[in-house]
Amino acid sequence: MMRRIIAENLDWSLSTVPCLSKLCLQSIVNNFQEKPIYEELTPSEKDFIQKRLPLSLPLHFTANFVPDGVFWKRCCEQKWTVCDVSNYGESWKRMFFERHLENIIELFIPGVTEPKTVLDMVALCKDHIKKLDISQLLPPVKLPQTEEKEQGSELTLENEDDDTGMDHFDISILLDKLTNLEEIHLVYQVKSCGMNFEWSMFELTHRDCESLGKAVESCKTLKLFRLYLSHLEDKKCRLLVKYLLDHPSLSTLDFSHNVIGDSGARAIGKLLTRSKLKVLKLSDNNIGGPGAKAIAHALSKNTTLVSLNLRLNRLKDEGGQAICKALLSNKTLLHLHLGANEMTWCTVLSLSKVLAQNKTLKSINLSCNKLGEVGGEALEEAMSQNTSLTECDIRLTDIEEKRVSVIDRMVWNNQFRTQETSPREHHTPK
Repeated sequence: MMRRIIAENLDWSLSTVPCLSKLCLQSIVNNFQEKPIYEELTPSEKDFIQKRLPLSLPLHFTANFVPDGVFWKRCCEQKWTVCDVSNYGESWKRMFFERHLENIIELFIPGVTEPKTVLDMVALCKDHIKKLDISQLLPPVKLPQTEEKEQGSELTLENEDDDTGMDHFDISILLDKLTNLEEIHLVYQVKSCGMNFEWSMFELTHRDCESLGKAVESCKTLKLFRLYLSHLEDKKCRLLVKYLLDHPSLSTLDFSHNVIGDSGARAIGKLLTRSKLKVLKLSDNNIGGPGAKAIAHALSKNTTLVSLNLRLNRLKDEGGQAICKALLSNKTLLHLHLGANEMTWCTVLSLSKVLAQNKTLKSINLSCNKLGEVGGEALEEAMSQNTSLTECDIRLTDIEEKRVSVIDRMVWNNQFRTQETSPREHHTPK
């Protein structure tokens, strides 16, 4: 009787032996940093590699050799809890680099952080950055003063303007290198400042303003510039506008939630006469009648602006009437917001003349103004002659509810008429 003893093989398994192609691909993954083979592969093979590449690979390497795909999705989800790629043109690589650069800038401490930290990152990501949303800019660290410095504090205050250092991160070293940048959203504030709160943490200095102006001027691809909640007052507003006058591509300007007054509004009026702005947002500022008149004068000659937002200012009837009269000659503005501006029925009387003649305006917001019954009656009469206005917000205006219902019905009729005619116009043969 023949017997055979077989020793136990600890490496033996019933699982299927991987095919040679998968073994080869895994070998590429294991040695990707030394030999980055990628372009010659099929789409499915590229997907296999992106799903298995280690996230610990150096950023200066992956930025150049790993294209947009699953790898960058993994990087984003590892770094942030909420990742909505639809806000980044469906590009995971763009999301990663935009948010990563934003984090670096928001944590930059002038005088402590080396500018090279930002510039090195810009060299890697400049082709992928289209939008920057900076929600924090830190001021420099203040060192405790010695007795001698405290005694000479008056002299120090006198010479403050001679200081050449930047109060916040110098944007100008960055924007001219981002050749695809289209939007920048900025706020000069400190998040979670706690007991160290100071009002100076929530405003930009004169040097910041000049640096920012030069930076925006140098960024020829910029389409949207938003500076909000930064205590932007008249003098700084005029300084910024000086650099925006002849910008070749800027189409949207948002200076909302600042302290711009009449002098700053005059500068913005000058900007409207020379720029190609399509959208201007100045809500929640200190613009009064004289400033509104300057904007109105520019608006009467402007041929590019389609949306103007002046809500939560102090236009009163002086400014409101000026804006309305400008619409008699303006043929491009589609949307106008004049909510909460202390206006009365006097403004509506001027507006009624506009609604009877202007066929361009599509929406107007007059909410939170004391228009009263006289204003309501004038608006109702004007709407009976208008066929183009499809949105009219008159909430909290002291107009009787029955009259509001009548005006709303007229607006809805215009909406219905527009929806009916649009398809016909679309299919009309040339």
